[in-house]
Amino acid sequence: MIPVFLEIDARVVALDWLGFGRSDKPVDDAAYTWDFHRDSLLRFIEALDLTDITLVVQDWSGLLGLTVPIDMADRVSGLLIMNTAFGVGQTPSQSWTDWKDYVARTPDLAVGKLIARSCTHLSEAEVAAYDAPFPDVSYKAGVRTFPALVPISPDMDGVSVSKTARSWWSEEFDGRSFMAIGANDPVLASVRPNLHKSIKGYPEPLILSKGGHFLQK
Repeated sequence: MIPVFLEIDARVVALDWLGFGRSDKPVDDAAYTWDFHRDSLLRFIEALDLTDITLVVQDWSGLLGLTVPIDMADRVSGLLIMNTAFGVGQTPSQSWTDWKDYVARTPDLAVGKLIARSCTHLSEAEVAAYDAPFPDVSYKAGVRTFPALVPISPDMDGVSVSKTARSWWSEEFDGRSFMAIGANDPVLASVRPNLHKSIKGYPEPLILSKGGHFLQK
């Protein structure tokens, strides 16, 4: 996806969440909270003084990224959204619940193999690259805590700001937007119709019949 943006002379800025990629990886599971991740995103945008932002969001980058305008509406001008949702206290699907439960009982997740299950075109070297940031279980606190942080009940952190964000996108957003959907995504199939209705002025989404959860790959 990045080469597509570069071809139109766009500047691409990608954030590794703390606990992932080349970012620092606190070893204490309790360090990872909704506010921990959201605040790091906001501070990242401030530190780089990013403006005229087209948010490109998928999965967790949507849960968090869609809340950015609550604090920085003047910095956001567009939206490209893929398989994600607003974290407003609802369970996305039974498939997602099964995934959350699996992660809870599997502290030493095989990251590369999990990505390869959804992205079957990846080479062995690419799968190894996904594993590289996590040489042993002590590096995987961020990975294994992410599912438990998704705001699936009304009393969880993130629900209030997500509801406010949903109202902003449906009532105040006036920029350009585009939605692409992977028809074979088993995780978020039940939330996509509501998501489409929550973005003001949204055109009909592009539905990719062979697209899975990791649509950008």
